[in-house]
Amino acid sequence: MALDLDGDRADDAQADIRPAQVSVRTGLTAEQVAERVAAGQTNDVPERGSRSVRDIVRANVFTRINAILAVLLVIVLATGSPIDGMFGLIIIANSGIGIIQELRAKRTLDKLTIVGQARPVVRRDGASGDLSPHDVVLDDIIELGSGDQIVVDGVIEEAEALEVDESLLTGESDPVVKRPGDKVLSGSFVAAGGGAYRATKVGKDAYAAKLADEASKFSLVNSELRTGIDKILKLVTYLLIPAGLLTIYNQLFSSREGLFDSLRGMVAALVPMVPEGLVLMTSIAFAVGVVRLGRRNCLVQELPAIEGLARVDVVCADKTGTLTENGMRLADLRVVGDRPQAQIEQALAALAADDPRPNASMQAVAEAYPQAPGWRATAVAPFSSAKKWSGISYGDNGNWVLGAPDVLLDPDNDTAREAERIGAKGLRVLLVASSDRTVDDAAAPSTVTAQALVVLEQRVRPDARETLEFFDDQDVQVKVISGDNAISVGAVAESLGLAGGKDAVDARTLPEDTAGLADTLEHSRIFGRVRPDQKRAMVAALQSRGHTVAMTGDGVNDVLALKDADIGVAMGAGSPATRAVAQIVLLDNKFATLPYVVGEGRRVIGNIERVSNLFLTKTVYSVLLALLVGVTGVLSKPFGFDPISYPFLPRHVTIAAWFTIGVPAFILSLAPNNERARTGFVARVLRLAIPSGIVVGVATFVCYLLVYQGQDADHTTKVQVSTSALITLITVALWVLAVVARPYVWWKLILIVASAVAYVGLFLIPFTRDFFQLDPTNWAWTSIAFVCGAIGAVCIEAVWWIGRAVTKDGRTVFKRGWRAHDGAPA
Repeated sequence: MALDLDGDRADDAQADIRPAQVSVRTGLTAEQVAERVAAGQTNDVPERGSRSVRDIVRANVFTRINAILAVLLVIVLATGSPIDGMFGLIIIANSGIGIIQELRAKRTLDKLTIVGQARPVVRRDGASGDLSPHDVVLDDIIELGSGDQIVVDGVIEEAEALEVDESLLTGESDPVVKRPGDKVLSGSFVAAGGGAYRATKVGKDAYAAKLADEASKFSLVNSELRTGIDKILKLVTYLLIPAGLLTIYNQLFSSREGLFDSLRGMVAALVPMVPEGLVLMTSIAFAVGVVRLGRRNCLVQELPAIEGLARVDVVCADKTGTLTENGMRLADLRVVGDRPQAQIEQALAALAADDPRPNASMQAVAEAYPQAPGWRATAVAPFSSAKKWSGISYGDNGNWVLGAPDVLLDPDNDTAREAERIGAKGLRVLLVASSDRTVDDAAAPSTVTAQALVVLEQRVRPDARETLEFFDDQDVQVKVISGDNAISVGAVAESLGLAGGKDAVDARTLPEDTAGLADTLEHSRIFGRVRPDQKRAMVAALQSRGHTVAMTGDGVNDVLALKDADIGVAMGAGSPATRAVAQIVLLDNKFATLPYVVGEGRRVIGNIERVSNLFLTKTVYSVLLALLVGVTGVLSKPFGFDPISYPFLPRHVTIAAWFTIGVPAFILSLAPNNERARTGFVARVLRLAIPSGIVVGVATFVCYLLVYQGQDADHTTKVQVSTSALITLITVALWVLAVVARPYVWWKLILIVASAVAYVGLFLIPFTRDFFQLDPTNWAWTSIAFVCGAIGAVCIEAVWWIGRAVTKDGRTVFKRGWRAHDGAPA
C-alpha cells in the first residue's frame, strides 16, 4: 500500500478546511459532538484483539473434522445402531470445549485491551480530558505530547517543537518536524515536543484503520507450532485418501458381511484416522494461556507471542522502567558554577513547570522545586533520546539546558568526571547549565557553562534480581540497553548480580557495521548512551547471528527496537506508542511477569508436542491397520483365502481413544511444562509418532490374525476375536502414553495408572461389557492379546530409547527428586 504523505487528493483538501464553528482553543461543544455521532462521524474502528462471538462459534462448529465425523455419524445411524455413533459426541465436545475456552480468552483479552489502550487527550467545551479512541469524532481537537500515538488522521493546529515519527508507516526512522497546517497520519507517534491537531479522518477512513484491523487480530498467524500442525494435518490427509478408499472397497465389496455390518466396519476404520482433538487441544492450550497471563495483568496482543517468548534466547532490557522503577527522587543538588543556588533552583522550577509532558526525571525535579518563578519562555527545545538534553530560553533570565553531563560537557572536564563518579554508585546524574545562545538556535546548545549537577536516586525493582537469575538459569542472555550513562547503568546491573557491569560499553564507541556490532554484542552485556536507532541496530545484529530476541521498553525511544524484535514487550505505564507496537504488554509494569510468560509459552509448546504425539500415533496405527486389512481383503480372491473384515465396531475405536488419548491429552495439554522450547517440532513428533503408530498397528493386526476364526464364525466368537485385538491395541497405546508423559511426576503416574484401571473396569463390569460388546472370557486368546501387547510395549520402549540416542535428547525418565515445580495439572 502506497503512503500518500503529500495529500494531493481532492477529498484531503476538502477535509483540511476547518469548520468555522470549531474553536482550536476550546474544541467541540457537546452539541457539535452529538451532531457528529448522529451523522456517524465517529472513530468506529474494529476492536483490537478477539474475534466476535459469532466468529468463535462458526470457527469451532463448522470445521473440516466435524464435517467428516458428521457424515460418518449419519452412515452409522442409518444402520440402526446408535450406540456405534458415540463418536458423534466428539463433535459436541470439540465444539463446546473450544467455544467455552475461546470465550473465556475473549473476555480476558477484551478487559485487558480496554485497560491497555491508548487514550488520547481531547479538548471539548474548553476542557481537556482523555477519551477512548472510539469516542473521538470528526473535528475533535486532540492534544499531543512526547510518546503519544496519533489515533486518527488530522491537521496540526498547534506545534511546539513538534517532531513526529512516521517510521511505522514509511520505514524512515528520522522524525519529521511538524508545523501548523501539516498533516499527520494515524499509526505515527510523537517523538518530541507537543501540540494539538484536528481530526480530519476518523474510523475506517483513517489511514491506519485497515492496517490496524488486519495487524491487530488475535490469531495463530506466524506461529511455528500452528504451521507444524498444519503440515501434520496435510500429511494425515494424504494418508486418509488411499486408506479410506481401500477400506471402503474391502468392507463393501471384498468381505462377505452384510451391508450394515460392512458400513459399521468402514466407519470404525475411518473414524480413528481423523485427529479430531489435535487442533482443539492447540486452541485450548493457547486460550488457557491467555487467561492465565491475563490474571497476571499481562495483555497478549498477538497470540504467537506466548509461543515466541518461549523460544527467546536473548532479552534486551531497558534499565529505566524495567530494572528500576519509573519514579525517582532528587537526592542532591551540587552547585559547580558561578550562579547562586537560589537562581539555579528557580531555573529548575521553571523548567519543570513549563514542561507539558514531564518524564520521570523532570517529575522528580518538579516535586523538589514546586514553586515556579513565573519566568516567560521565549524559546523551547524539547527532550529527545537522540540528543539527550532539553532546554528553555527565558529572555533576560537566561538560556537553560538540562541533560546528560557526558553529552553536554567535554569528558575531561572536572564536572563531567564528578558526574561519572556519582553515576558509578548507580545514581542518575543530570547537568543543569546555561547556554550562550537561545535553545531553538540551529547550533544549540553551543557553548554551555555547567551550573549544577542534579543527582537523582533510582529505586531498583525488588523483583529484578530474581527475574535476572531466572533467565540466567534458563540460558537466556540478558542485555541491558539504556540511554543513561554507561557507568551508571553498569552500577545498577552489578547491584542486581548481572555480570559485566564493570565492563559497561558506551554506545558512542560501538561500530556502525552489523558484523562488528554483532561481535561486540556477543561479548558484552551492558550498554549505556544508546540512541534509539542503535537499539534497533542492536536487535538486527543479534538476529543476524541466529538469536531470537525479545525487547522490553516503556519509552518512545524503544519503539523502533520493539517493532523489529522477534517479541516486543512494553510496560503498561509506558508511552502509548510502545504499547501499540508490542506483542505483549505488562499492565502491572512488573518485569518479574516475564518468567511467567516464558513458562506459559513452554507449557503450550511442550504440551502440544506431547498431545500431537498421541493423536498422530492414533492416526498412523488406524491408517496402517486399515491398509493391512484392506490389502489382505484385496489379495484374498486371487490367492484363494478367506477375506477378513475390519476387527472393530465404531464403539470399540471410540473407547480405545478415551483413556489412551482423549482424557490424558486434555490433562497433558494444560499441565505445567518447563522444558525449553526447541525448533523442529514436526520432525520430533514424526520421529516418535510414526514408528509408534506402526508398532501399535502391526501388533494389533498380528493378534487379530492369530485369533481370527473366519467370517462364518458365530457372533460370540467374533466378539471375542475383536476383544482380543482391542486388548492388544489398548495395551500398546497405553505404553505410548507412558512414554509421551515422561518425565514422570506423581500426578502423571496416577494418570497412567488410572487410565489402565478404567479399561480394566470396562472389560470386567458386566454392564459395560454388554454395552460395548466386549468378551475377554476366552483366556487363551486374551493371553495371546497380552503377549502381543507386551511385545509391542517393548518395541515402543526401544523406539523411544533409540530416538533419544539419535537426537541426544537430555530428558530423563524420572526428574531428580520428583521436583514439585513440575507441578500438578491445572
